[in-house]
Amino acid sequence: MDNVRTDSDDLLSELLQPLRLTGVFDSRWRVSAPWAIEGDAEQSCAVLHYLTEGGCWITGEGQTPIELRSGDLIVFPTGVAHRLADRPDRQGLPLRAVLPERQPGTSGEIRIEGDGPESRLLCAGLHYDASAATELYRALPWALVLYRSQVDREPLLRDTLRLLAAPDRPVGPGDRLITLRAFEMALVLALRPLLRKLAETPDGLPVLRHPGISRALVMIATRYAEPWTIESLAKEVGMSRSAFTAAFRELVGEAPARHLTGRRMQEAARLLSETSLPQSAVPERVGYQSAVGFHLAFRKWFGKTPGEYRSGAAAA
Repeated sequence: MDNVRTDSDDLLSELLQPLRLTGVFDSRWRVSAPWAIEGDAEQSCAVLHYLTEGGCWITGEGQTPIELRSGDLIVFPTGVAHRLADRPDRQGLPLRAVLPERQPGTSGEIRIEGDGPESRLLCAGLHYDASAATELYRALPWALVLYRSQVDREPLLRDTLRLLAAPDRPVGPGDRLITLRAFEMALVLALRPLLRKLAETPDGLPVLRHPGISRALVMIATRYAEPWTIESLAKEVGMSRSAFTAAFRELVGEAPARHLTGRRMQEAARLLSETSLPQSAVPERVGYQSAVGFHLAFRKWFGKTPGEYRSGAAAA
């Protein structure tokens, strides 16, 4: 019975859908106490820090400080502002002062010489397409931690992080693309056990414990091409229209109709940018009977027509 999938498993899988990365800035830190660096909030960007040696403290506004040791990994799904330091109460330099240029597709290095213990870190800003990130993804906690023992239980994640953190990582043709996809894999591999852990935590994501809304989310995620209405979704999960709409808004953060549109637009964008499917065939594949209705919805969502979106993706 261990291989039986649940709605919760399916929903966690869908939370990972936005994580097709568009660019990565990675850096290696070699810092000796005393040290502290203040990271700005990042837009449409997940951030990860992997300790390869020593330790550090992570602090965020209004949050309990988190201590990390060698082998620990911390992920900030939505890139909230935070401080890294050798002590939780130490004020530090802005990240932009030590790494003024952090363009996706480039790398950097931070060295701080001190008299105290040395720490080494792999840090990365993982940029993703903001239009693909759902309200559910944006509702994830500010920071998620995998301690060394948990990382070691995910050998593919552990080995990928070690390879990415290596100072003598091979460089050659296609290096940046390989790096991008390796970080993308590391992020998904890290979030998978973290999200499972959230599902088991009373204060995690409440939507995962609501049978009707979690089932509706899975249906929207996997059956978006069907002619859903709010009434038919509510009926499918055994709820009244009003109770369904209210619970969905409260737990997901947006109306069910908008969430359905977002899923359809996400798939339409994927079809236009990653496949050669004729543009005329896209509307029906994502649940639109009217090509005009699809065109209007797509332009409202992305700010450009389907044709312009495909042309831009091809140029990129």
